[in-house]
Amino acid sequence: MPDKGKGKAKKKAPPRWSMCPKLHDGVSRLLEEEDLFFDFHTADDAKNCVKDYDTNVMGRFPCRNPKCSSDGWSSKRIAVTIRMYAGAQYNVRVYHQCCLQCNRLSRPVLDSSSYAERTAYRLKKWCGIQMEAPPYNEGEGPPHHKNLCEGCKAGHCIELRY
Repeated sequence: MPDKGKGKAKKKAPPRWSMCPKLHDGVSRLLEEEDLFFDFHTADDAKNCVKDYDTNVMGRFPCRNPKCSSDGWSSKRIAVTIRMYAGAQYNVRVYHQCCLQCNRLSRPVLDSSSYAERTAYRLKKWCGIQMEAPPYNEGEGPPHHKNLCEGCKAGHCIELRY
């Protein structure tokens, strides 16, 4: 009798985003300059956040497909959503991208200073601290492939504004 798929484990879809609590110390140092103290909110909860903001950070996407010839790619447009929660907590959802050559989803290795600066800037603004806007270098770097960006697919990439 043929097996109709019973007992077979379904292959789990790769995550389309992740969070980086290990980068909290860098954010924390920048917040302390203004006597602000936040904890990292480990639960990714869009419904209970007080504020949220879509922006981008820099980093590198390694292609982990052993059959792909790509060694990865750098990006100045890694989509992120920064969220603030009650009780001086925050988190950052980091969206993944697919490889241009093999289409496999890749989790980025973030530029820690870019992540910390963008996150701390937004939290300071939300706390009423007057800040000069960071420079945005529109059009720098390779073209953005919206069909490969999970942030675009989820409606959270700033490239959708342009």
